Amino acid sequence: MELNVIEMRHFRHGHLPEGFRQLLIDVHADAYADQMDDPFNQRFDWFVEHWSSAEGFTCVVAYDGDQPAGFAYGAPATPGREWWRDAKYEPKAGRTSTYSVSELMVRPKWRKQGISERLHEALLKERTEDLAVLLVEVDHPKVQALYESWGYVKVGERQPFADSPLFAVMVKDLPG
Repeated sequence: MELNVIEMRHFRHGHLPEGFRQLLIDVHADAYADQMDDPFNQRFDWFVEHWSSAEGFTCVVAYDGDQPAGFAYGAPATPGREWWRDAKYEPKAGRTSTYSVSELMVRPKWRKQGISERLHEALLKERTEDLAVLLVEVDHPKVQALYESWGYVKVGERQPFADSPLFAVMVKDLPG
């Protein structure tokens, strides 16, 4: 299989181009086309608005020419309000700040080419926080194993919304 040349474009809060939020919604609709009857997935536009409005929001979009192949985004957690800290995990001394990786997805046409790892690396490359945290559906052990291969550790489980799946809470030390 020939790999496509993928360009990683970086975006941040306060500097989002017109149509940016719709681009994320459209990529999500393609990535989750077989799951769009789920009310939780139908609310993705709310999550895009919530996260992209957050101070410190950053996003990396992978492009194959002019086509968005996938994206990853997140934002720094508010100190003292890091929702994952109720897990049975004690970070190393002095490791206090957290970057929340909210979404990472690749459209079906571009999967199995290493794009998700490249997106993840590009998103976290210049982060100054001590830790990264993310959620993975517990019904997806292969995805959890992938994140573990990237240095994440499962520290608990959480269902953040009444209609959301149960997620594994995963934390990773960042170089900081």
